[in-house]
Amino acid sequence: MTLTASSIGRKVTMALSGIFLVLFLTQHFSINLLSVFSESLFNQVSHFMGNNPIVQFILQPILIFGVLFHFVMGFVLELKNSKSRGVKYANYKGSTNASWMSRNMIYSGIVILSFLGLHFYDFWVPEMNYKYVEVLPLNPDRYFEELVHKFESPVRVGIYVLSFVFLALHLLHGFASSFQSVGVNNKYSKTIKYFTVAFSVVIPSGFIFIALFHHLTFFYFCFVSL
Repeated sequence: MTLTASSIGRKVTMALSGIFLVLFLTQHFSINLLSVFSESLFNQVSHFMGNNPIVQFILQPILIFGVLFHFVMGFVLELKNSKSRGVKYANYKGSTNASWMSRNMIYSGIVILSFLGLHFYDFWVPEMNYKYVEVLPLNPDRYFEELVHKFESPVRVGIYVLSFVFLALHLLHGFASSFQSVGVNNKYSKTIKYFTVAFSVVIPSGFIFIALFHHLTFFYFCFVSL
């Protein structure tokens, strides 16, 4: 019997994949935050990550698998739990007084998955085209300009902001419950709960700040150049 064959096994693997994605989210936020403080440093780090063979051919496929696995398992859990118990996945107590976030994990997940599709279209697809289709020469100074360009459109920025609000809602329940799913229940549980809440608010808010910062900076320079 595989780990994903049982209900407990599916919840554990779902939790572990979620924790893995949280680690990636932290790393991704850290790199993007550099764009607010230093264009050159952001370009340097982005160029290193974008041309490091370990990142590109080992870590990136693992990340893509982790994303797909997490969302597929989310849908599987939703379907199986709805059929067997008539409740949605990730209710802490499996009761009718569960929070809105726990009752709607599947919907916030769908919004996040849709956003990831847009994000891949905005950044990953052009990157693959640049390096492997057009095979253009290396340009370590292009990353900041490409990032800022994506945040010129108020519509796209609005979609990003809304998506990160849903990410915060998803994390507020999912991150905390992932530790419970893997059996963490000790004197540190309360501290872990506070940490997961703080993380779930700070990181999505940070991404929103980055998007708004570049959007407003773009319009500021457009205004002063008139």
